[in-house]
Amino acid sequence: MQKSEIWIIVSDRKIRFRYNETNYDIDMGKVTEVDFLKGRTMEDRLYKKLEAYGKSDFYPFHMPGHKRNPLAVEGDFPVERDITEIDGFDNLHHAEDILKRAQEDVARLYGVPESFYSINGSSGAILAAVSAAVDKGGQILVARNCHKAVYHAIYLRELSATYIYPHEDPKLGINGGISPGRVEMYLAENPEIQAVLITSPTYDGIVSDVARIAEIAHHYGVPLIVDEAHGAHFRFSDYFPVSAAQLGADVVINSVHKTLPCLTQTGVIHLCSDRVSREKLKRFLGIYQSSSPSYILMSSIDACMDKLEREGDEMFRVFTENLEKARRRLSECKYIRLVTPQACECQRVFDFDRSKLLLSTVDSSLNGRQLHQILREEFHLEMEMEAENYVLALAAVGDTAEGFERLCDAIEEIDRRESLKYREEAVEKEPLKNGKMKQIMRISQAMDAESERCPLDECIGRTSGEFAYLYPPGIPLIVPGEQISGHFVKNVRRYLEQGFEVQGLSDQTSETVCVVRNEM
Repeated sequence: MQKSEIWIIVSDRKIRFRYNETNYDIDMGKVTEVDFLKGRTMEDRLYKKLEAYGKSDFYPFHMPGHKRNPLAVEGDFPVERDITEIDGFDNLHHAEDILKRAQEDVARLYGVPESFYSINGSSGAILAAVSAAVDKGGQILVARNCHKAVYHAIYLRELSATYIYPHEDPKLGINGGISPGRVEMYLAENPEIQAVLITSPTYDGIVSDVARIAEIAHHYGVPLIVDEAHGAHFRFSDYFPVSAAQLGADVVINSVHKTLPCLTQTGVIHLCSDRVSREKLKRFLGIYQSSSPSYILMSSIDACMDKLEREGDEMFRVFTENLEKARRRLSECKYIRLVTPQACECQRVFDFDRSKLLLSTVDSSLNGRQLHQILREEFHLEMEMEAENYVLALAAVGDTAEGFERLCDAIEEIDRRESLKYREEAVEKEPLKNGKMKQIMRISQAMDAESERCPLDECIGRTSGEFAYLYPPGIPLIVPGEQISGHFVKNVRRYLEQGFEVQGLSDQTSETVCVVRNEM
C-alpha cells in the first residue's frame, strides 16, 4: 500500500510525531521523518535521495568516469553520491523537480521571493548579478572595497565603474561602512548608473546602512546588489545584524559555506524584487556555472537548510552563548585586543557582525603575521586571515565550546607574554594608508591594451594593466586602469617586507608591474 504520513502545522512551526507499528495498520509501512512545512519526506530531500541511490543496484553507464566505484579512485571520496543529471535528480539549469523544491526551501528559510543555488560560490553569483543588472558597456556604482569577483564582472561586461571609498581605520587599516549620503551624491551626479553594489558585512564584519542605501538607490530607479557572502548566518539569530534581504536590497548573495555548515564552494543568490530581470539572472547563472554542477555540493546545501530548519534555533542558541563568553574573555586582554565597534575609529559603522573576532596587535610588539604564526605553530589554531595589524578568527555555528576555549587560552597566554615586554609606554607603529586611486581608463581597456613590464620603483604615474591584492580578503590594492601611486608602491614594499604575499601581479616576485604601453 501507499505509505501514509500524519503531520501538523501550528503557527508556521513544524511538530513531528513518531509512531511505532502499533499505531498504524501493519500494511501501512514504516513511518518516515517529515518536512512538515512542505509535506516532504526525508527521502524526498536531495541529500537523502542521493544517499539511497548510492546504495541501490543501479549501474552507471554514464559519467562521471569513476562509475561510483570506490576502487577506481585513490583516496576516500564520496563517489557513490557523485552523479550526473539522471532520471529523478533534476537539472539545476532547468530545475523542475527536486532541485526546484530544494531552492524553494532556501527562499522560504530566508524569507525572500526566490533563491537560486550557486555551485560556483559567491563569485559566480556576483558575476551573474552584475551581468543581469547592468547592460554591457554600462555604468555601475561600487564600493571600492568589493571582492575581486566584482571587478571581474566589470571587466567581462566592459563596464564603467564609479567607486565609493569607505572610511578607513587609521590604525588597523580596516574599512568602515558605505555612506548613504555619498551613494546619493554619486547617483545624482551620474544619471547613467544602472546599479549599486556594496559589500555588507565586510570581511571584518562591518555592516552598512543597507535599508537607507536601498531607499536611495530605488529613488533613483536603480537596484541595490549586496554581496553578503560573509553574512549567510544573519537570518538565523537576532544576535547578528539583519540580513540585507530583509532591508530592501534587490539581489543578495550569500556564501553558505563561509558561516553555515555547508561544503566549500556553495552559495545562494536571492532575487528580492523585479528591479533585476529574473530571466537575465537565470541566463547568466547558467553561463557562469558549470553545465555539470556537483550533486555533492548541491546536496550539501540541501542538507544544511534541512538541519537549520529542524535544529537551527538550538544550534544558534548554543553558538551565540559560546561566542559571547569568548568575546568577554578576549576583551579583558590588554595587548592583544579584541576590536569592538566602539574602539574602531572607522566612521559609518552602522552595525557589526560579532562572529568576526578581530584581534589587534597595535598595542603589542607583534604584527598580524607574527601573531598568526604563533597561533598556528604553537597552539595549532588556524586563523581565517592575517593583516598587518590584526588577525581575524572567523567564528561560525559549527564551532565548539572547546574551540573557543582553546582560542581564549592561547590569546591570554600570548597577552601575558606581551605584558613582560611592556610597561606603561605605548607601542608606536606608523599607520599604513592606502589612499584613493586615480582612474585613468576602464578596467577592460587597461587589461586588453598592450602592456609592458616596469620595475616597481619606477612605475609611479603609469597606468596599471593588472590587479594586485592581498588574499584574503581579495580586495584590490590596485585595479587595471588606475594610476600607480607612491602610496601603492610603498604599501607593496611594506607588505613584502613583513612576509605577506601580494597576489594578482603576473610577476610572482612582485618586483615588476604590467603597465599600459600606449596610454590613452
